[in-house]
Amino acid sequence: MSKKMICGKECSSMSYMLGFVGAVIYYISIATSFGMGVLGVLKAIVWPVFLVHGLLKFIGA
Repeated sequence: MSKKMICGKECSSMSYMLGFVGAVIYYISIATSFGMGVLGVLKAIVWPVFLVHGLLKFIGA
């Protein structure tokens, strides 16, 4: 009997977390002041919005 790996909510949560950590590292590394670092953390929380917006703009939708 073989077990199937079902990737649902856990995989999407892990993907978002990895993206969040990557975005935080990126935005903080390019921050020029403390305020820009705080703004970078806030941007990292909503990074999927920027991703979808850029994708839709790219495909002309």
